[in-house]
Amino acid sequence: MSAQPLFDAHFHIVDPRFPLVGNQGFMPEPFTCADYLAQVRPLGVSGGAVVSGSFHGLDQTYLPATLAALGPGFVGVTQLPPLATDDEIRELDRCGVRAVRFNVRRGGSADVGDLEGVARRIWQIARWHVEVYIESRDLEPIADVLVRLPKVSIDHLGMTKEGFPTLLRLAERGVHVKATGFGRADFDVPKALQELARANPDCLLFGTDLPNTRSPRPFSPADVALVTDALGPELARKALHDNAVAFYRPAAGR
Repeated sequence: MSAQPLFDAHFHIVDPRFPLVGNQGFMPEPFTCADYLAQVRPLGVSGGAVVSGSFHGLDQTYLPATLAALGPGFVGVTQLPPLATDDEIRELDRCGVRAVRFNVRRGGSADVGDLEGVARRIWQIARWHVEVYIESRDLEPIADVLVRLPKVSIDHLGMTKEGFPTLLRLAERGVHVKATGFGRADFDVPKALQELARANPDCLLFGTDLPNTRSPRPFSPADVALVTDALGPELARKALHDNAVAFYRPAAGR
């Protein structure tokens, strides 16, 4: 077991008991809570964030059951219909949901045009943050919106070298960046981690991205060592655990 405690800030559960939809011709293989826990047990994972993928669409049924099965320390990120009621949001909050995801890269979520309105509404109701799956090359048109919002994260290091300076600028201004999906990036990942940590030591949130659907390279335990080697012990501890625990901690005023 890893001596470094890990908070897995990004992974997916694919449970065929609940509705799944094909996305761009892709349907994932099952990856249950039991599959996930067996795979991460040697890593010393103490908690994490289970994220709704494109293949979940706007379904809300699987997350409460998933979070109950995973147990304390785990939270959820959903794809919310723009017309979800206040009571529906509060019920998801009681189940452990803490964020709404906008999947710009794959679709299946609410439209990015709804981002600011939804973000402000969910913050007012439940103090949830917004997570955006988007390539860095596409960040500039929404950058001003993102920095106006109370709490935001960007998935998978932004994936593209093109636009990475925009991602750095957002990190400097308080946007969080998920250090996940290293196989999806078209740049030098250790260098990117170093630059982001210099821009904002609190911004990086490590995750396994399991089960790594459609990733050119799946997660490996060596990715944990990659983070430590790139950042050094203190900044790695923040990226692997402390930043995410603070980020997903219930916000004041909930």
